[in-house]
Amino acid sequence: MNDVGRTTARRRAGLCIPLFSCPSRHSWGIGDIGDIGHVTEWIRDAGLRVLQLLPLNEMAAGQQSPYSAISAMAIDPIFIRVSGVPDFAALGGEAGMSADDRDELDAVRSAPRVEYQRVRRLKRAALGAAFEHFLDVEWGRETDRDRALRTFVTEQAWWIEDYSLFRAIHAREQERPWTEWPEKLQRREPLAIDCARRELAREVLFHQYLQWLAATQWRAARAETHGVAVFGDLPFMVDGDSADVWARQHEFRFDVSVGVPPDAFSATGQDWGVPLYNWDSMGAGDFLWLRERARRSADLYDGYRVDHLVGFYRTYGRPKDGSPTLFSPRDEPSQTAIGERVLGVFRSAGAEIIAEDLGTVPDFVRASLARLGVPGFRVLRWERHWHTDGQPFREPSEYPPISVATSGTHDTEPLAVWWESASEEERRKVSVVPTLVRLAAGADLVHADYAAFVRDVLLEALFASGSNLVALPMQDVFGWRDRINETAIVDGKNWTFRLPWPADELDQIPEARERQDRLRTWTERYSRQ
Repeated sequence: MNDVGRTTARRRAGLCIPLFSCPSRHSWGIGDIGDIGHVTEWIRDAGLRVLQLLPLNEMAAGQQSPYSAISAMAIDPIFIRVSGVPDFAALGGEAGMSADDRDELDAVRSAPRVEYQRVRRLKRAALGAAFEHFLDVEWGRETDRDRALRTFVTEQAWWIEDYSLFRAIHAREQERPWTEWPEKLQRREPLAIDCARRELAREVLFHQYLQWLAATQWRAARAETHGVAVFGDLPFMVDGDSADVWARQHEFRFDVSVGVPPDAFSATGQDWGVPLYNWDSMGAGDFLWLRERARRSADLYDGYRVDHLVGFYRTYGRPKDGSPTLFSPRDEPSQTAIGERVLGVFRSAGAEIIAEDLGTVPDFVRASLARLGVPGFRVLRWERHWHTDGQPFREPSEYPPISVATSGTHDTEPLAVWWESASEEERRKVSVVPTLVRLAAGADLVHADYAAFVRDVLLEALFASGSNLVALPMQDVFGWRDRINETAIVDGKNWTFRLPWPADELDQIPEARERQDRLRTWTERYSRQ
């Protein structure tokens, strides 16, 4: 990988855009790996230097949340560019598809939002046919592609062997959770595992083939990012029904469910339904799985955001027997020790890391991040002097250099919605912040509607901030009201947002060109290049 963005000392700016939101005209209804080049080209021309993605891990069956993954290592095949697969092209490409499938492809391409299940069915059928062609003309014939797949599987054996077998057994078991499989497979008895591997060899190879395709396309895309650093997102956990938990059962507690306590997002807290880390067992093994996750993330990205950072210091759990909720570890010295050790593990792989330190985060965690020099987030609407009378907003120029300034995250309502719902008193407190006073140049922000002027005053204040990195959600750059995700809500709308224009036509859209010009002006004005 290139070394773009490896240092946190450089002043930069970037955009947060989920890959699924960025389909081009040639994508199949969802942004895919082949679209990264289009997005980074637009970002580069806007003077920006970072693209922040959401997780690309393979999602659990029937899920569309990137934080509900069945593997901490595998790229979801839904992000494979089907038209870029040689075996699919050899079958005639889209012209070789049935009339019904071509009609379905037209429908998902023109849909206003991502239609996950329809896209997944289409891609599974096309990639399944491509795999059969690969078996017929490549596999076992000592061709270049035959050797390339074998080499890939050998190099990635440290994670792909468990993953591909898990996926194959999962399919044979009608996608039932592994906790409902035959007992010998649940316990991973060696004879049962060897038998399953032999019986399911073809299905195992299919999942390895898909990961090879994804890896090949990812490597090509990463070579053409136009000087833009690509950041990933390391989820705090994977699904309980995942290859990782199945393979490492001793490192998890199944009697406790992980979540978060009540906070600004949820008055009752959240229960994520995933098992608790067994920190003693993980520590005894020198955190091997977390080291492997860090290694995988460093292989894929220039840097990555550590999701739910506070959970690596103290994990909030709800015992399934109804006993009181708990933090693991239980005391602050132990929490500090485990958190700092885990951050050391993540850093050891060589990629730059930033910490999602939002929500209910105790002061000692933020003090630990500052001591370690790990950037946390500064969200404009939440950066206030909470212990001062009146709780005034912080002056952005005083944000610490080792931090990430932003207007919001994938979990928050867009900046436009926040402004429109803010009380007059809250707006008044925003409007007296010195940087905003300067940028407003005498205009009345308190009573202003959320139009282009207010939007750009708020955004420019973040570019003027002391934070070395500014990372803005794409919606806020344009002033859109579309939301990526609403926490504690499970519905068909979350995670389905699509840009209003194809990613390969952004440079032809007047509104997008205007935003490019304005962003480039700010990066130059505030030395973020």
